[in-house]
Amino acid sequence: MIKHFFTGSDNIIDLIREDHKILPVLSRFSVPLGFGDKTISRLCRDASISEDLFLVVVNLTINGRFDKEAAARLSPTEVARFLHKSHDYFLNYKFPHIRTNLLAALDESHEDINPIIVRFYDDFIRHVERHFDYEETVVFPYVESIEEGESSNYNISIFRHQHDEVGDTLRELKNIILRYYATSRPDVMYDVLVDIYDMEDDLDSHSLIENNILVPLVASLEKNCRTRNSHPS
Repeated sequence: MIKHFFTGSDNIIDLIREDHKILPVLSRFSVPLGFGDKTISRLCRDASISEDLFLVVVNLTINGRFDKEAAARLSPTEVARFLHKSHDYFLNYKFPHIRTNLLAALDESHEDINPIIVRFYDDFIRHVERHFDYEETVVFPYVESIEEGESSNYNISIFRHQHDEVGDTLRELKNIILRYYATSRPDVMYDVLVDIYDMEDDLDSHSLIENNILVPLVASLEKNCRTRNSHPS
């Protein structure tokens, strides 16, 4: 089913009702609760958020579509800053939260398999940390520098080719739990699985923003830069 394409005149509560999984995205925009009857435009204005960025991210996350003209107006640096906030959310809140709940869900009768499950999860975290660190130390500084007109040997195609779906590394962990982890406390482990699946979807959305918004914006800047350099004034 095709979901609603949101505009600034839509109510923020209707946005959440359309897909409550947008809530983590709202938190990364630092949107304060207590929405009242605010429209998206009013919310963005009151919270000093770029309405174009908010709508592009929200529509891409919810239904995989976005206003390409609005996306072309975005500053790559503001997109990178939003992605940086996402990294902070995952690393300092979501991943530790799930790990705590996972440890609490482990059954003492599975002393053989429990360390394997924890190791898989920790390996996943280390993989994502490496991925995020590359973006923080290489990609995002490059985005800022090229928007300021500075030249570099780096280009965004390097990131595009190296970019993988970090959520794929969860597949084996989920498979172990679903196939082999009989437990006396299934409700607790079911809650953990819901968190893992939601986190995986959230990471996929994060990758969509990088691939469909940030990368094309930077590639366009690179093209303009090459054009200026080939036709010096």
